[in-house]
Amino acid sequence: MAPLPAPPTAASASASAFLFLSPPRSRSRYQHPKTKPKPAATILCSSTATAAGSASPSLSEQLEPLSRTLLHDKPTPIADRPTPEPTWVNPTRPKPSVLSLSRHRRRSPSANTSSVPLQPLLRALRALPEDADLAGTLDAFFLQQGQGQGQGAAPSPSDALLLLNYLHPSWRKTLSLLAWLRALPAGAFQLDTIFFNVALKSLRAARQWPHAERLALDMLDAGVPLDNITYSTLITAARRCRQFSKAVEWFERMYAADGVLPDEVTYSAVLDVYAQLGMKEEVLALFDRARGSGWKPDHVAFAVLAKMFGEAGDYEGIQFVFKEMREVGIKPNIFVYNALLEALGKTGKPGLARNLFEEMVIQGVDPNARTLTALAKIYGRARWGRDALQLWNKMRELKLPADNILCNTLLSMCADVGLVAEAEQLFNEMKDPECRDVPKPDKWSYTAMINIYGSNGDTDRALQLFGEMLKGGIEPNIMSYTIVIQCLGKAQRIQQAVEVLEVGLEKGLNPDDRLCGCLLSVIALSSGEEMEMVLSSLEKVNQNLVKLIRVLGDAQVGADDITKELKSVLNAAAPEVCRPYCNCLIDVCHNHGFPPQRAREVFHLAQTYGLYSKVQSRKDEEWSLDLRSLSVGAAKTAFDDWMQTVSEHWVQHKALPESFSVYTGSSTHKFAQGLASAFAVHLEQMAVPFCPSESQAGSFISSRDDLVSWFQTSSSPAVVAG
Repeated sequence: MAPLPAPPTAASASASAFLFLSPPRSRSRYQHPKTKPKPAATILCSSTATAAGSASPSLSEQLEPLSRTLLHDKPTPIADRPTPEPTWVNPTRPKPSVLSLSRHRRRSPSANTSSVPLQPLLRALRALPEDADLAGTLDAFFLQQGQGQGQGAAPSPSDALLLLNYLHPSWRKTLSLLAWLRALPAGAFQLDTIFFNVALKSLRAARQWPHAERLALDMLDAGVPLDNITYSTLITAARRCRQFSKAVEWFERMYAADGVLPDEVTYSAVLDVYAQLGMKEEVLALFDRARGSGWKPDHVAFAVLAKMFGEAGDYEGIQFVFKEMREVGIKPNIFVYNALLEALGKTGKPGLARNLFEEMVIQGVDPNARTLTALAKIYGRARWGRDALQLWNKMRELKLPADNILCNTLLSMCADVGLVAEAEQLFNEMKDPECRDVPKPDKWSYTAMINIYGSNGDTDRALQLFGEMLKGGIEPNIMSYTIVIQCLGKAQRIQQAVEVLEVGLEKGLNPDDRLCGCLLSVIALSSGEEMEMVLSSLEKVNQNLVKLIRVLGDAQVGADDITKELKSVLNAAAPEVCRPYCNCLIDVCHNHGFPPQRAREVFHLAQTYGLYSKVQSRKDEEWSLDLRSLSVGAAKTAFDDWMQTVSEHWVQHKALPESFSVYTGSSTHKFAQGLASAFAVHLEQMAVPFCPSESQAGSFISSRDDLVSWFQTSSSPAVVAG
């Protein structure tokens, strides 16, 4: 007979209790290859002699102070925080499910209800205004039908449900009908959960989240139970209205307050909500819990995961989605592939998107218009002309369906990669009344073509298309005006640019910050008299901007006034146009002979506001200057200011790196004029020892020795330390 184990000591009992009460840590089914598991805490107990010859205390001696502090014969309860009784869980039984594996049954008060008796009432309700009170019409009808006695009339549950479904497109009338039903005497009509659910669906379709949440709270106040359909409708309504935090709040209440298990549709919606909030770990945890309950995810759930991993550019995560789909026996469909492609487009992964598209075709999944739209956007942004042409030819061969969104995206792609002939062919087909395979051109189609001609420098053709829009009754959007004005400004046709703006203002055009920035660039390209003409038109839409330009041109104005006016303009502008504004203002200072210090003052203020924070980079071995986001004038100013700093370091005998580099970029856009050539001219005029890099196009490099030698021999005021 084996000996009995020794009774546990206080220390071992304490450790056992800790292990018993600690919840097990769940591990996600998805483990990123770069994520290392956290090491477990380790307790080392040694009873060997120390190096000094003294014996270390025994384990019981080490734990003795702990026992005096934490262990008592009669435990004293902690105030306001009672010690919970440990709950024993049978390890042989499965964990409780976190969702219902079947969709909640939608019961109806009465089957096959006929709407014939209600037709007069339905016609009367349809004729009422949207915000009318339905109580009078409803009372009169049901009293006339003899379905009510005494103080009021009440419909049958089936009639009430039919009326609510009929009024579904009108959420105001739906709420009015529900209010009338709630006002009926308690014994005359029993208002059940199903009636509130129908009203909530009407509010969800109309994206009226505040009303939907208020109605749900009314249900709680009235004691009407919320079922799975109620919570599902609320969660999906919050998601549609992009109230993601509210969706999470109601999902948590679903478990905590009412103990209602979500069904598969609700669970998929919640996964999307957490993904929209960027809570990747929570998405994976929810997915694992549901899979552990026996859930078989549908294509919607996998599309949510695919979109989440795609936007993160997580290729391993995408493979995890495909692996899970294979395990449950589901093949990726067009919705999953579209979600992946659209997500990859946001993260700028053209190579991965192309491979995914090829895999999709190999798997026999036919692309639709949404697929091709996503792919066209990706190729256009990446300037992949060859792949764009292959996509174009494939569409022509397969005669794939096209809608306005796809055709306009293709036209924009052609503008990005410079496919003028292909864009003209598609646009002419859209205008051809006999061609039924493609939709008719809209204002976005014309805008894309105007952009192509404007980028190509074909001002006359762009202006002709703009006039064709006006004659054809197609109202140009603000982007159309912006592109035409910019095109005319580059062609030095300043007066025509002003005329186009005046036409837009007469038609009620409301210029935005981008159009004002376009007018700033036109001012930078204009001469003295033309500048006043543009300023006169710009003053009608942005007086502060005109005031700033005049202040910059006044040599008597001090730096404080410049700071005040520039801050006023930038605070009123959208964040994405602040840097282009400063670029154009610096160009105006250069091109119109403003006081020499003005361009440098604007540049320094923009640096102070963080608009040029990533232009300069310093490392021990190299200083670099990134001019890609700057205009020509701003790039020259930034370079001169940078060289001033280098010169000051040299004069003050401060350490300088071994190498210096300037990056202007080498645009792959067919029509791009580029900054590199203009900057090369500036370097040549200054005779600065920077030469083009042989390994990287659009880069200029120099060494410390060359610059120091140039400083010693140069008399240029730009490099004399002040």
